[in-house]
Amino acid sequence: MSIISTYWDVIAAAVVFFLAGWLLYKTRFEKQHGQARLMHYRMLEDAQRESSTIIKSAELEAKEEFYQARQRFEDETETTRKESRRRQDALDKREENLNRKVTFIDSKESRLDELDASVRDRQKILDEAEKIVEMALSRQEARLEEIAGLSSEHAKQIIMDKMVGAARLASAKTIKQVREETERNSKREAMKILSLAVQRYASEHVAESCVSVVDLPNDEMKGRIIGREGRNIRSFELATGIDLIIDDTPGAVIVSGFDPVRREVARQSLEALIRDGRIHPGRIEEVVRKTTEEMDIKIREIGEQACLDIGLQSVHQDMYYYIGRLNYRTSYGQNLLKHSSEVAAVSSVIASELGLDPRLAKRCGFLHDLGKAADHEIEGPHAIIGARLCKKFGENDTVINAVGGHHEDIEATTPYTFLVSAADAVSASRPGARRESVQSYVERLDNLEQIADGFEGVEKSFAIQAGREIRVLVNHKLVTDDEAAGLAEEVSRRIEGELEYPGQIKVMVIRETRASSIAH
Repeated sequence: MSIISTYWDVIAAAVVFFLAGWLLYKTRFEKQHGQARLMHYRMLEDAQRESSTIIKSAELEAKEEFYQARQRFEDETETTRKESRRRQDALDKREENLNRKVTFIDSKESRLDELDASVRDRQKILDEAEKIVEMALSRQEARLEEIAGLSSEHAKQIIMDKMVGAARLASAKTIKQVREETERNSKREAMKILSLAVQRYASEHVAESCVSVVDLPNDEMKGRIIGREGRNIRSFELATGIDLIIDDTPGAVIVSGFDPVRREVARQSLEALIRDGRIHPGRIEEVVRKTTEEMDIKIREIGEQACLDIGLQSVHQDMYYYIGRLNYRTSYGQNLLKHSSEVAAVSSVIASELGLDPRLAKRCGFLHDLGKAADHEIEGPHAIIGARLCKKFGENDTVINAVGGHHEDIEATTPYTFLVSAADAVSASRPGARRESVQSYVERLDNLEQIADGFEGVEKSFAIQAGREIRVLVNHKLVTDDEAAGLAEEVSRRIEGELEYPGQIKVMVIRETRASSIAH
Protein backbone atom coordinates (compact mmCIF):
# COMPACT_ATOMS: atom_id res chain seq x y z
CA MET A 1 0.00 0.00 0.00
CA SER A 2 2.83 2.25 0.75
CA ILE A 3 4.28 1.79 -2.77
CA ILE A 4 0.93 2.56 -4.43
CA SER A 5 0.51 5.66 -2.34
CA THR A 6 3.96 6.70 -3.24
CA TYR A 7 3.15 6.35 -6.93
CA TRP A 8 0.06 8.44 -6.55
CA ASP A 9 2.02 11.13 -4.72
CA VAL A 10 4.59 11.22 -7.53
CA ILE A 11 1.87 11.45 -10.16
CA ALA A 12 0.10 14.17 -8.24
CA ALA A 13 3.36 16.10 -7.87
CA ALA A 14 4.08 15.75 -11.60
CA VAL A 15 0.60 16.99 -12.50
CA VAL A 16 0.96 19.94 -10.14
CA PHE A 17 4.42 20.70 -11.50
CA PHE A 18 3.10 20.51 -15.14
CA LEU A 19 0.15 22.79 -14.36
CA ALA A 20 2.43 25.28 -12.61
CA GLY A 21 4.85 25.30 -15.61
CA TRP A 22 1.97 25.71 -18.03
CA LEU A 23 0.53 28.63 -16.12
CA LEU A 24 3.97 30.22 -15.90
CA TYR A 25 4.54 29.82 -19.66
CA LYS A 26 1.09 31.19 -20.49
CA THR A 27 1.63 34.18 -18.27
CA ARG A 28 5.02 34.91 -19.80
CA PHE A 29 3.65 34.41 -23.38
CA GLU A 30 0.75 36.76 -22.75
CA LYS A 31 3.15 39.33 -21.35
CA GLN A 32 5.50 39.08 -24.40
CA HIS A 33 2.52 39.14 -26.77
CA GLY A 34 1.28 42.30 -25.14
CA GLN A 35 4.66 43.94 -25.40
CA ALA A 36 4.93 42.97 -29.09
CA ARG A 37 1.44 44.31 -29.75
CA LEU A 38 2.33 47.52 -28.03
CA MET A 39 5.53 47.82 -30.04
CA HIS A 40 3.54 47.07 -33.23
CA TYR A 41 1.10 49.86 -32.42
CA ARG A 42 3.94 52.24 -31.75
CA MET A 43 5.74 51.35 -35.03
CA LEU A 44 2.45 51.69 -36.90
CA GLU A 45 1.91 55.14 -35.41
CA ASP A 46 5.51 56.14 -36.33
CA ALA A 47 5.05 54.87 -39.88
CA GLN A 48 1.77 56.75 -40.21
CA ARG A 49 3.36 59.94 -38.93
CA GLU A 50 6.39 59.47 -41.29
CA SER A 51 4.16 58.67 -44.28
CA SER A 52 2.06 61.74 -43.64
CA THR A 53 5.24 63.79 -43.46
CA ILE A 54 6.51 62.31 -46.75
CA ILE A 55 3.12 62.88 -48.41
CA LYS A 56 3.09 66.48 -47.32
CA SER A 57 6.66 66.96 -48.54
CA ALA A 58 5.81 65.32 -51.87
CA GLU A 59 2.75 67.50 -52.23
CA LEU A 60 4.85 70.58 -51.59
CA GLU A 61 7.50 69.49 -54.13
CA ALA A 62 4.80 68.62 -56.66
CA LYS A 63 3.22 72.03 -56.18
CA GLU A 64 6.63 73.67 -56.57
CA GLU A 65 7.43 71.71 -59.76
CA PHE A 66 3.95 72.42 -61.10
CA TYR A 67 4.48 76.11 -60.50
CA GLN A 68 7.90 76.07 -62.18
CA ALA A 69 6.58 74.05 -65.13
CA ARG A 70 3.67 76.44 -65.52
CA GLN A 71 6.10 79.34 -65.40
CA ARG A 72 8.36 77.74 -68.06
CA PHE A 73 5.32 76.96 -70.20
CA GLU A 74 4.15 80.55 -69.95
CA ASP A 75 7.63 81.81 -70.85
CA GLU A 76 7.90 79.47 -73.82
CA THR A 77 4.40 80.35 -74.91
CA GLU A 78 5.26 84.02 -74.75
CA THR A 79 8.45 83.44 -76.77
CA THR A 80 6.54 81.39 -79.35
CA ARG A 81 3.87 84.08 -79.50
CA LYS A 82 6.52 86.76 -80.14
CA GLU A 83 8.21 84.62 -82.83
CA SER A 84 4.85 83.99 -84.47
CA ARG A 85 4.12 87.70 -84.50
CA ARG A 86 7.56 88.40 -85.99
CA ARG A 87 7.08 85.78 -88.71
CA GLN A 88 3.61 87.03 -89.40
CA ASP A 89 4.97 90.55 -89.85
CA ALA A 90 7.68 89.21 -92.20
CA LEU A 91 5.06 87.27 -94.18
CA ASP A 92 2.89 90.35 -94.42
CA LYS A 93 5.84 92.35 -95.77
CA ARG A 94 6.74 89.58 -98.23
CA GLU A 95 3.15 89.35 -99.37
CA GLU A 96 3.11 93.09 -99.89
CA ASN A 97 6.32 92.90 -101.93
CA LEU A 98 4.90 90.01 -103.98
CA ASN A 99 1.78 92.01 -104.68
CA ARG A 100 3.96 94.86 -105.91
CA LYS A 101 5.98 92.49 -108.12
CA VAL A 102 2.83 90.93 -109.53
CA THR A 103 1.55 94.39 -110.38
CA PHE A 104 4.88 95.26 -112.02
CA ILE A 105 4.93 91.97 -113.97
CA ASP A 106 1.38 92.51 -115.16
CA SER A 107 2.31 95.94 -116.45
CA LYS A 108 5.45 94.55 -118.11
CA GLU A 109 3.47 91.72 -119.74
CA SER A 110 1.07 94.23 -121.19
CA ARG A 111 4.01 96.20 -122.62
CA LEU A 112 5.57 92.97 -123.95
CA ASP A 113 2.31 92.07 -125.65
CA GLU A 114 2.34 95.45 -127.33
CA LEU A 115 5.97 94.98 -128.41
CA ASP A 116 5.23 91.45 -129.65
CA ALA A 117 2.44 92.73 -131.82
CA SER A 118 4.76 95.41 -133.17
CA VAL A 119 7.50 92.86 -133.86
CA ARG A 120 5.07 90.58 -135.71
CA ASP A 121 4.00 93.46 -137.90
CA ARG A 122 7.64 94.29 -138.67
CA GLN A 123 8.38 90.61 -139.36
CA LYS A 124 5.64 90.51 -141.95
CA ILE A 125 7.12 93.60 -143.61
CA LEU A 126 10.62 92.03 -143.53
CA ASP A 127 9.35 88.73 -144.99
CA GLU A 128 7.76 90.58 -147.88
CA ALA A 129 10.97 92.59 -148.44
CA GLU A 130 13.04 89.35 -148.30
CA LYS A 131 10.87 87.76 -150.94
CA ILE A 132 11.34 90.79 -153.16
CA VAL A 133 15.15 90.69 -152.60
CA GLU A 134 15.30 86.94 -153.35
CA MET A 135 13.41 87.45 -156.60
CA ALA A 136 15.79 90.27 -157.56
CA LEU A 137 18.85 88.14 -156.67
CA SER A 138 17.51 85.24 -158.72
CA ARG A 139 17.03 87.51 -161.74
CA GLN A 140 20.54 88.96 -161.25
CA GLU A 141 22.10 85.48 -160.85
CA ALA A 142 20.41 84.29 -164.03
CA ARG A 143 21.57 87.42 -165.82
CA LEU A 144 25.18 86.92 -164.56
CA GLU A 145 25.20 83.26 -165.64
CA GLU A 146 23.94 84.32 -169.07
CA ILE A 147 26.65 87.00 -169.39
CA ALA A 148 29.54 84.89 -167.95
CA GLY A 149 28.55 81.64 -169.62
CA LEU A 150 29.14 79.73 -166.29
CA SER A 151 26.75 78.04 -163.95
CA SER A 152 26.72 79.00 -160.28
CA GLU A 153 28.05 75.58 -159.22
CA HIS A 154 30.94 75.85 -161.67
CA ALA A 155 31.77 79.33 -160.40
CA LYS A 156 31.63 78.11 -156.79
CA GLN A 157 34.02 75.26 -157.62
CA ILE A 158 36.49 77.69 -159.21
CA ILE A 159 36.34 79.96 -156.16
CA MET A 160 36.73 77.00 -153.78
CA ASP A 161 39.78 75.73 -155.66
CA LYS A 162 41.37 79.15 -155.44
CA MET A 163 40.53 79.38 -151.72
CA VAL A 164 41.96 75.89 -151.01
CA GLY A 165 45.18 76.75 -152.82
CA ALA A 166 45.42 80.05 -150.98
CA ALA A 167 44.72 78.27 -147.67
CA ARG A 168 47.43 75.71 -148.33
CA LEU A 169 49.90 78.43 -149.20
CA ALA A 170 48.91 80.41 -146.11
CA SER A 171 49.19 77.29 -143.91
CA ALA A 172 52.62 76.52 -145.36
CA LYS A 173 53.72 80.07 -144.60
CA THR A 174 52.28 79.82 -141.09
CA ILE A 175 54.01 76.48 -140.48
CA LYS A 176 57.28 77.97 -141.65
CA GLN A 177 56.92 81.03 -139.44
CA VAL A 178 55.84 79.02 -136.38
CA ARG A 179 58.60 76.50 -136.91
CA GLU A 180 61.26 79.18 -137.27
CA GLU A 181 59.98 81.02 -134.22
CA THR A 182 59.76 77.80 -132.19
CA GLU A 183 63.26 76.79 -133.21
CA ARG A 184 64.60 80.22 -132.28
CA ASN A 185 62.98 80.20 -128.86
CA SER A 186 63.03 76.55 -127.81
CA LYS A 187 66.06 75.06 -129.52
CA ARG A 188 68.42 77.36 -127.69
CA GLU A 189 66.93 76.51 -124.27
CA ALA A 190 66.69 72.77 -125.02
CA MET A 191 70.28 72.62 -126.21
CA LYS A 192 71.38 74.59 -123.17
CA ILE A 193 69.60 72.27 -120.74
CA LEU A 194 70.70 69.05 -122.43
CA SER A 195 74.28 70.18 -122.93
CA LEU A 196 74.43 71.27 -119.30
CA ALA A 197 73.08 67.89 -118.19
CA VAL A 198 75.57 65.97 -120.34
CA GLN A 199 78.48 68.15 -119.21
CA ARG A 200 77.63 67.73 -115.54
CA TYR A 201 77.57 63.94 -115.87
CA ALA A 202 80.41 62.11 -117.57
CA SER A 203 80.10 58.32 -117.63
CA GLU A 204 82.42 55.71 -119.02
CA HIS A 205 81.32 53.78 -122.09
CA VAL A 206 80.63 50.15 -121.17
CA ALA A 207 80.18 47.53 -123.84
CA GLU A 208 79.51 43.86 -123.14
CA SER A 209 79.93 40.85 -125.37
CA CYS A 210 78.35 37.41 -125.40
CA VAL A 211 81.54 35.50 -124.52
CA SER A 212 83.92 35.28 -121.55
CA VAL A 213 87.44 33.88 -121.60
CA VAL A 214 88.76 31.68 -118.77
CA ASP A 215 92.52 31.25 -118.47
CA LEU A 216 93.92 27.73 -117.90
CA PRO A 217 97.13 26.85 -116.04
CA ASN A 218 98.06 24.42 -118.83
CA ASP A 219 96.54 22.75 -121.87
CA GLU A 220 96.18 19.45 -120.04
CA MET A 221 93.31 21.03 -118.10
CA LYS A 222 91.25 21.05 -121.31
CA GLY A 223 91.12 17.27 -121.31
CA ARG A 224 90.04 17.16 -117.67
CA ILE A 225 87.32 19.72 -118.41
CA ILE A 226 86.06 17.60 -121.32
CA GLY A 227 86.20 14.41 -119.27
CA ARG A 228 85.87 10.82 -120.39
CA GLU A 229 83.73 10.75 -123.54
CA GLY A 230 82.78 14.38 -122.88
CA ARG A 231 80.74 13.72 -119.73
CA ASN A 232 82.24 16.63 -117.76
CA ILE A 233 81.59 19.25 -120.43
CA ARG A 234 78.05 17.93 -120.95
CA SER A 235 77.35 18.11 -117.23
CA PHE A 236 78.77 21.63 -117.07
CA GLU A 237 76.67 22.89 -119.99
CA LEU A 238 73.55 21.18 -118.61
CA ALA A 239 74.03 22.67 -115.12
CA THR A 240 74.81 26.22 -116.30
CA GLY A 241 72.83 26.47 -119.55
CA ILE A 242 75.91 27.99 -121.20
CA ASP A 243 78.05 26.71 -124.07
CA LEU A 244 81.68 25.88 -123.32
CA ILE A 245 83.94 26.25 -126.35
CA ILE A 246 87.29 24.43 -126.22
CA ASP A 247 89.42 24.95 -129.32
CA ASP A 248 93.09 25.19 -130.23
CA THR A 249 93.57 28.49 -128.40
CA PRO A 250 96.47 27.89 -125.99
CA GLY A 251 95.83 28.35 -122.28
CA ALA A 252 92.18 29.45 -122.55
CA VAL A 253 88.58 28.25 -123.01
CA ILE A 254 85.59 30.34 -124.04
CA VAL A 255 82.27 30.56 -122.14
CA SER A 256 79.53 31.63 -124.56
CA GLY A 257 75.89 32.54 -123.89
CA PHE A 258 73.35 35.33 -124.30
CA ASP A 259 72.30 35.43 -120.63
CA PRO A 260 74.98 37.51 -118.84
CA VAL A 261 74.03 36.23 -115.36
CA ARG A 262 74.29 32.58 -116.37
CA ARG A 263 77.50 33.31 -118.27
CA GLU A 264 79.03 34.89 -115.18
CA VAL A 265 77.93 31.94 -113.02
CA ALA A 266 79.51 29.57 -115.55
CA ARG A 267 82.77 31.56 -115.62
CA GLN A 268 83.10 31.67 -111.85
CA SER A 269 82.14 28.00 -111.52
CA LEU A 270 84.76 26.96 -114.10
CA GLU A 271 87.44 29.02 -112.36
CA ALA A 272 86.51 27.40 -109.02
CA LEU A 273 86.71 23.91 -110.56
CA ILE A 274 90.12 24.67 -112.09
CA ARG A 275 91.46 25.91 -108.73
CA ASP A 276 90.02 22.90 -106.91
CA GLY A 277 91.26 20.39 -109.47
CA ARG A 278 88.39 17.96 -108.85
CA ILE A 279 86.31 17.92 -112.01
CA HIS A 280 83.51 15.38 -112.29
CA PRO A 281 79.69 15.61 -112.75
CA GLY A 282 78.86 15.54 -109.03
CA ARG A 283 81.43 18.19 -108.17
CA ILE A 284 80.34 20.33 -111.13
CA GLU A 285 76.70 20.39 -109.94
CA GLU A 286 77.80 21.22 -106.39
CA VAL A 287 80.06 24.10 -107.48
CA VAL A 288 77.46 25.52 -109.89
CA ARG A 289 74.78 25.44 -107.17
CA LYS A 290 77.07 27.14 -104.66
CA THR A 291 78.17 29.75 -107.21
CA THR A 292 74.53 30.48 -108.11
CA GLU A 293 73.70 31.16 -104.45
CA GLU A 294 76.75 33.39 -104.08
CA MET A 295 75.79 35.16 -107.31
CA ASP A 296 72.31 35.95 -105.97
CA ILE A 297 73.86 37.51 -102.88
CA LYS A 298 76.33 39.48 -105.00
CA ILE A 299 73.54 40.73 -107.27
CA ARG A 300 71.65 42.08 -104.25
CA GLU A 301 74.80 43.75 -102.95
CA ILE A 302 75.43 45.35 -106.35
CA GLY A 303 71.85 46.67 -106.43
CA GLU A 304 72.10 48.04 -102.90
CA GLN A 305 75.46 49.67 -103.60
CA ALA A 306 74.11 51.25 -106.82
CA CYS A 307 71.23 52.79 -104.84
CA LEU A 308 73.67 54.12 -102.26
CA ASP A 309 75.94 55.57 -104.95
CA ILE A 310 73.17 57.70 -106.49
CA GLY A 311 71.51 58.49 -103.14
CA LEU A 312 68.29 56.51 -103.62
CA GLN A 313 66.40 56.11 -100.35
CA SER A 314 63.46 54.01 -99.10
CA VAL A 315 64.02 51.21 -101.61
CA HIS A 316 62.22 47.91 -101.07
CA GLN A 317 64.63 45.11 -100.15
CA ASP A 318 63.39 42.81 -102.93
CA MET A 319 64.01 45.52 -105.53
CA TYR A 320 67.79 45.30 -104.96
CA TYR A 321 67.84 41.94 -106.77
CA TYR A 322 66.29 43.35 -109.96
CA ILE A 323 68.51 46.44 -109.85
CA GLY A 324 71.60 44.26 -109.44
CA ARG A 325 70.61 42.10 -112.42
CA LEU A 326 70.83 45.19 -114.63
CA ASN A 327 74.61 45.08 -114.13
CA TYR A 328 74.64 41.85 -116.16
CA ARG A 329 72.21 43.00 -118.86
CA THR A 330 73.09 45.02 -121.95
CA SER A 331 71.16 46.90 -124.62
CA TYR A 332 72.98 47.35 -127.93
CA GLY A 333 76.18 46.65 -125.98
CA GLN A 334 75.45 49.29 -123.32
CA ASN A 335 75.50 48.15 -119.68
CA LEU A 336 71.99 48.75 -118.32
CA LEU A 337 73.01 49.58 -114.75
CA LYS A 338 75.46 52.21 -116.01
CA HIS A 339 72.80 53.41 -118.42
CA SER A 340 70.22 53.69 -115.60
CA SER A 341 72.66 55.64 -113.42
CA GLU A 342 73.42 57.95 -116.32
CA VAL A 343 69.72 58.53 -117.06
CA ALA A 344 69.14 59.24 -113.36
CA ALA A 345 71.91 61.85 -113.30
CA VAL A 346 70.78 63.53 -116.54
CA SER A 347 67.13 63.53 -115.37
CA SER A 348 68.13 65.17 -112.09
CA VAL A 349 70.03 67.95 -113.87
CA ILE A 350 67.22 68.60 -116.36
CA ALA A 351 64.66 68.68 -113.53
CA SER A 352 66.75 71.24 -111.65
CA GLU A 353 66.89 73.46 -114.73
CA LEU A 354 63.11 73.16 -115.24
CA GLY A 355 62.22 73.84 -111.61
CA LEU A 356 61.07 70.27 -110.84
CA ASP A 357 62.06 67.95 -107.99
CA PRO A 358 65.56 66.60 -108.88
CA ARG A 359 65.37 63.73 -106.36
CA LEU A 360 62.08 62.46 -107.76
CA ALA A 361 63.43 62.81 -111.31
CA LYS A 362 66.57 60.87 -110.35
CA ARG A 363 64.42 58.07 -108.89
CA CYS A 364 62.28 57.90 -112.04
CA GLY A 365 65.36 57.85 -114.30
CA PHE A 366 67.18 55.18 -112.31
CA LEU A 367 64.21 52.78 -112.28
CA HIS A 368 63.03 53.39 -115.88
CA ASP A 369 64.57 50.15 -117.28
CA LEU A 370 63.84 47.97 -114.24
CA GLY A 371 61.58 45.77 -116.36
CA LYS A 372 64.54 44.58 -118.46
CA ALA A 373 65.77 42.65 -115.43
CA ALA A 374 62.64 40.48 -115.56
CA ASP A 375 61.53 40.58 -119.22
CA HIS A 376 62.80 37.01 -119.71
CA GLU A 377 60.48 35.85 -116.89
CA ILE A 378 57.39 38.03 -117.47
CA GLU A 379 55.73 38.60 -120.85
CA GLY A 380 55.14 42.11 -122.13
CA PRO A 381 57.09 45.31 -122.91
CA HIS A 382 59.84 46.06 -120.44
CA ALA A 383 58.29 49.44 -119.58
CA ILE A 384 55.01 47.81 -118.51
CA ILE A 385 56.88 45.11 -116.59
CA GLY A 386 58.93 47.78 -114.81
CA ALA A 387 55.77 49.72 -113.89
CA ARG A 388 54.23 46.56 -112.41
CA LEU A 389 57.35 45.88 -110.35
CA CYS A 390 57.44 49.47 -109.09
CA LYS A 391 53.79 49.23 -108.08
CA LYS A 392 54.45 45.89 -106.38
CA PHE A 393 57.33 47.36 -104.38
CA GLY A 394 55.39 50.44 -103.22
CA GLU A 395 56.70 53.21 -105.50
CA ASN A 396 54.53 56.32 -105.92
CA ASP A 397 52.30 56.99 -108.93
CA THR A 398 54.75 59.49 -110.50
CA VAL A 399 57.54 56.91 -110.63
CA ILE A 400 55.17 54.21 -111.92
CA ASN A 401 53.93 56.46 -114.74
CA ALA A 402 57.47 57.56 -115.68
CA VAL A 403 58.68 53.94 -115.84
CA GLY A 404 55.65 52.68 -117.76
CA GLY A 405 55.36 55.66 -120.12
CA HIS A 406 58.94 56.49 -121.10
CA HIS A 407 58.39 54.56 -124.38
CA GLU A 408 54.73 55.72 -124.70
CA ASP A 409 53.35 52.30 -123.71
CA ILE A 410 50.93 54.14 -121.39
CA GLU A 411 49.68 57.72 -121.41
CA ALA A 412 51.99 60.19 -119.66
CA THR A 413 50.33 62.03 -116.77
CA THR A 414 53.30 63.90 -115.28
CA PRO A 415 56.17 65.97 -116.75
CA TYR A 416 58.65 63.51 -115.23
CA THR A 417 57.64 60.92 -117.84
CA PHE A 418 58.70 63.19 -120.71
CA LEU A 419 61.82 64.18 -118.79
CA VAL A 420 62.91 60.55 -118.35
CA SER A 421 62.18 59.83 -122.01
CA ALA A 422 64.45 62.73 -123.05
CA ALA A 423 67.23 61.65 -120.66
CA ASP A 424 66.95 58.06 -121.95
CA ALA A 425 67.35 59.30 -125.54
CA VAL A 426 70.38 61.43 -124.55
CA SER A 427 72.08 58.47 -122.85
CA ALA A 428 71.30 56.04 -125.68
CA SER A 429 72.22 58.30 -128.59
CA ARG A 430 75.47 59.82 -127.39
CA PRO A 431 78.52 58.68 -129.37
CA GLY A 432 79.99 55.37 -128.30
CA ALA A 433 77.21 54.45 -125.90
CA ARG A 434 75.71 51.68 -128.01
CA ARG A 435 76.77 49.36 -130.76
CA GLU A 436 74.79 48.88 -133.92
CA SER A 437 75.28 46.15 -136.47
CA VAL A 438 76.28 47.16 -139.97
CA GLN A 439 73.23 45.47 -141.46
CA SER A 440 70.71 47.31 -139.23
CA TYR A 441 72.62 50.55 -139.78
CA VAL A 442 72.42 50.24 -143.58
CA GLU A 443 68.75 49.23 -143.42
CA ARG A 444 67.91 52.27 -141.32
CA LEU A 445 69.62 54.59 -143.82
CA ASP A 446 67.79 52.94 -146.75
CA ASN A 447 64.44 53.26 -144.99
CA LEU A 448 65.03 56.94 -144.30
CA GLU A 449 65.83 57.65 -147.94
CA GLN A 450 62.86 55.59 -149.19
CA ILE A 451 60.44 57.50 -146.97
CA ALA A 452 61.73 60.86 -148.18
CA ASP A 453 61.78 59.78 -151.85
CA GLY A 454 58.09 58.79 -151.63
CA PHE A 455 56.88 62.42 -151.48
CA GLU A 456 55.86 64.38 -154.57
CA GLY A 457 58.40 66.89 -155.78
CA VAL A 458 61.42 65.14 -154.20
CA GLU A 459 64.30 64.54 -156.59
CA LYS A 460 66.76 62.81 -154.25
CA SER A 461 67.38 62.33 -150.55
CA PHE A 462 70.58 61.57 -148.63
CA ALA A 463 70.87 60.16 -145.11
CA ILE A 464 73.98 61.58 -143.41
CA GLN A 465 75.45 61.96 -139.91
CA ALA A 466 75.09 58.20 -139.26
CA GLY A 467 71.36 58.44 -139.83
CA ARG A 468 70.89 61.44 -137.50
CA GLU A 469 70.07 63.77 -140.41
CA ILE A 470 68.42 63.42 -143.80
CA ARG A 471 68.68 66.03 -146.56
CA VAL A 472 65.89 66.14 -149.12
CA LEU A 473 66.48 67.83 -152.50
CA VAL A 474 63.23 69.03 -154.15
CA ASN A 475 62.38 70.32 -157.61
CA HIS A 476 62.09 74.10 -157.42
CA LYS A 477 59.40 74.11 -160.09
CA LEU A 478 57.09 71.78 -158.10
CA VAL A 479 57.77 72.94 -154.54
CA THR A 480 57.83 76.56 -153.39
CA ASP A 481 59.81 77.96 -150.48
CA ASP A 482 56.72 78.06 -148.28
CA GLU A 483 55.71 74.52 -149.24
CA ALA A 484 59.19 73.25 -148.33
CA ALA A 485 58.47 73.88 -144.63
CA GLY A 486 55.28 71.82 -144.83
CA LEU A 487 57.13 69.03 -146.67
CA ALA A 488 59.78 68.87 -143.93
CA GLU A 489 57.03 68.54 -141.33
CA GLU A 490 55.29 65.74 -143.25
CA VAL A 491 58.54 63.79 -143.73
CA SER A 492 59.39 64.03 -140.02
CA ARG A 493 55.91 62.82 -139.01
CA ARG A 494 56.11 59.85 -141.37
CA ILE A 495 59.55 58.90 -140.01
CA GLU A 496 58.18 59.06 -136.46
CA GLY A 497 55.30 56.77 -137.41
CA GLU A 498 57.19 54.14 -139.43
CA LEU A 499 60.71 53.86 -137.98
CA GLU A 500 62.23 53.05 -134.61
CA TYR A 501 65.48 54.83 -133.81
CA PRO A 502 67.36 56.18 -130.78
CA GLY A 503 67.58 59.94 -130.31
CA GLN A 504 66.41 62.38 -133.00
CA ILE A 505 66.59 62.66 -136.77
CA LYS A 506 66.87 66.09 -138.39
CA VAL A 507 64.97 66.57 -141.67
CA MET A 508 66.35 69.30 -143.96
CA VAL A 509 64.53 70.18 -147.21
CA ILE A 510 66.76 71.94 -149.78
CA ARG A 511 65.28 73.93 -152.67
CA GLU A 512 67.55 75.85 -155.00
CA THR A 513 67.40 77.48 -158.43
CA ARG A 514 70.51 77.25 -160.60
CA ALA A 515 71.19 79.45 -163.65
CA SER A 516 74.15 78.71 -165.93
CA SER A 517 75.68 80.34 -169.01
CA ILE A 518 78.70 79.74 -171.20
CA ALA A 519 81.11 82.54 -172.07
CA HIS A 520 82.68 82.27 -175.52
